[in-house]
Amino acid sequence: MRAATIGVPLLVVLTGLLVARCVAAGPAEHSAGSHLSSPGGRVTVSAPAGTAPAGTAPSSFNATDIAWLQLMIPMTEQAQRLLELAPAKTSDPQLTRFAADLVADRRTTLQRLRDLLRRSGIPESNEHEGHDIPGMVIPSDFALLNQAEGAAFDRLFRKDAREYLTQSVLVAQGEQRSGTDQETKAFAATMEKAHAAQLAQLGS
Repeated sequence: MRAATIGVPLLVVLTGLLVARCVAAGPAEHSAGSHLSSPGGRVTVSAPAGTAPAGTAPSSFNATDIAWLQLMIPMTEQAQRLLELAPAKTSDPQLTRFAADLVADRRTTLQRLRDLLRRSGIPESNEHEGHDIPGMVIPSDFALLNQAEGAAFDRLFRKDAREYLTQSVLVAQGEQRSGTDQETKAFAATMEKAHAAQLAQLGS
């Protein structure tokens, strides 16, 4: 997992990737997509209201909504795998309880994210498979986790869980600022609050 870039929401970059895909597909599709700009050196995202990749989403969804859903589904899947490792690996009863509490929540979250993506009309696919991006627990992370036991596992677990929760809060904030689908934005707000609380619970 690459360290999170605090202060520059990952969602900005991923919306840009959606735009780049539109550019590769052709000028006509690109003209309907969102775009990136850097006023005063600060990266921002602009997505015209009612637009979405490939023109298949309902008018309430824009490129930011889709980018957020397509990111959070694999991030949440990998986080669930991380949480499921804890009972057999950790030496800390508090981490065992923390992981157990969050596993059920991740299942509910995944279902909600998939329902929203299905409503958008965009087929589910892992757009970020193989990507080393902030907040994503990747195969090399799992290789280290699987080799570790006790206190060594605890350190890796806390690091990966903290990066996931921190980045998910950041991109949820980005979705609320730049998304257009009210139901998706509302769920992003719910996730932001829950994950911020979980981050505080995890501690330093």
